[in-house]
Amino acid sequence: MRSAGTGRAITALAALVTVCGCTAQAVDTDGKPRGPIHVDVTDTAPAAPPPATSTAPENTTKTPENTTKAPEKPTAPAPAPPPVLWSPGDSGRDVRELQARLRQIAWLFDGPTGTYDELTEQAVRGFQGKRGLPQTGTTDTVTWQRLLKMTREPGKWDLYLMGGQPADAPDARCLTGRVLCISKSSRTLRWMIDGRTVTTLPVRFGSANTPTREGVFQVYWKSRHHHSTLYDSPMPYAMFFSGGQAVHYSSDFAARGYAGSSHGCVNVRDEAAIAQLFGEVRNGDKVVVHW
Repeated sequence: MRSAGTGRAITALAALVTVCGCTAQAVDTDGKPRGPIHVDVTDTAPAAPPPATSTAPENTTKTPENTTKAPEKPTAPAPAPPPVLWSPGDSGRDVRELQARLRQIAWLFDGPTGTYDELTEQAVRGFQGKRGLPQTGTTDTVTWQRLLKMTREPGKWDLYLMGGQPADAPDARCLTGRVLCISKSSRTLRWMIDGRTVTTLPVRFGSANTPTREGVFQVYWKSRHHHSTLYDSPMPYAMFFSGGQAVHYSSDFAARGYAGSSHGCVNVRDEAAIAQLFGEVRNGDKVVVHW
């Protein structure tokens, strides 16, 4: 039987083990060890409670996205094309000025003719393309303004470089009979019969060193296939009126216009027209050369 003292000793030992976390051996009542006593010294404080979870139902309703698109800005209408002033097929003095200005900047080499032909259309198209304008071949207000800024106002002879200028009023000496009425101021020849103009042709005259004589003359000789021995040049459809001076066709005039001059003769550039005139004019018909 254990004594009261022995029980108290065992109790004290157990308390010491619990406090210090030691491993002790159990002692039997008779004082003999009975094996190790394992004491769990893990903190026995209660664990913190898990965080409270709300029992309220989760709001799964999604806020609808704003799918309304901002109104698109209206597209501005394309600008209207500039007004067209002249186009292929047109004719007149304004077309002649257009051609004269195109000649100044080497876009056109023929004319001016006063007719908006294929060559004029090609020249306008080239001018437009060089300046980044729509290549329409027609002359609109934008094209015309660009051309005006790059050229000068053409003079009378620029406009009528190849002939075709308006004829002056006929000289009083031309109003009766059959007359070749030739005006130096307008560079034209009128074929007139009794005051009526039958034909008007552009003509070219002699230079300052070889001027065409002025006055009243008569046709005294006609030579259809004439060749000048003095200048070694052809003078087809020649109608002589004063010494070696004659009205005749000139291929140089046809090619160069008023950039050249004759040796005193009256040059005609339209071969078909002078061929017809040659057939109508007679020896003895009057010739009047005037300003």
